[in-house]
Amino acid sequence: VDFLSLQAILGSMVNAFMVGCMFVKISQPNKRAETLVFSSHAVVSLRDDRLCLMFRVGDLRDSHIVEASIRAKLIQSKQTQEGEFIPLDQTDLSVGFETGDDRLFLVSPLIISHEIDERSPFWDVSRGQLERDDFEIVVILEGMVEATGMTCQARSSYLADEVLWGHRFTPLLSLEEGFYEVDYGGFHHTVPVPTPACSARQLAAAAARRDAHLYWSIPSRLDEA
Repeated sequence: VDFLSLQAILGSMVNAFMVGCMFVKISQPNKRAETLVFSSHAVVSLRDDRLCLMFRVGDLRDSHIVEASIRAKLIQSKQTQEGEFIPLDQTDLSVGFETGDDRLFLVSPLIISHEIDERSPFWDVSRGQLERDDFEIVVILEGMVEATGMTCQARSSYLADEVLWGHRFTPLLSLEEGFYEVDYGGFHHTVPVPTPACSARQLAAAAARRDAHLYWSIPSRLDEA
């Protein structure tokens, strides 16, 4: 009888240990996702003479997320040309899917950039219109936990009043004794920078007019010489 009791007790302890291990393994991706952080604001400013919508992501742990990828969607009410009203229309915001820039290696905080070109839903949006619009940008960061191989996901979003036009994120990296140090204290900090208040379409049209004027003015000056 004593042997059977001891066997039952040991069996219960083994079962409790296995259940605990399964619970820890299942809950670990959620805790791991809490260490993935997003900037409190998104910004719009020039990058290489092009208007870009940007936000910052970072990983607070030393262990890296494997196969990390980022996605962004614009959620906004829309009315079609036929008069149909879509209250929560979803539009993809390109953050480098064509070039592979959406695949991240989060060894340090990264600034994710959406170039506002003719394919972007913000192509015709100026600073004044942005301040009047009502929308939400949802960003999703996915990856695998290096220790367990399980997938974790972190999400954040930016409302229209959380998008700062004419701002840029402050640098976080500094070189200390041959190593780069990250100062997460300034993770959410931005600074104002000179940025045109017009839309990306208007900015591109102005650049095209300048190029055309330069093209025609150079031959005419050569002819005078």
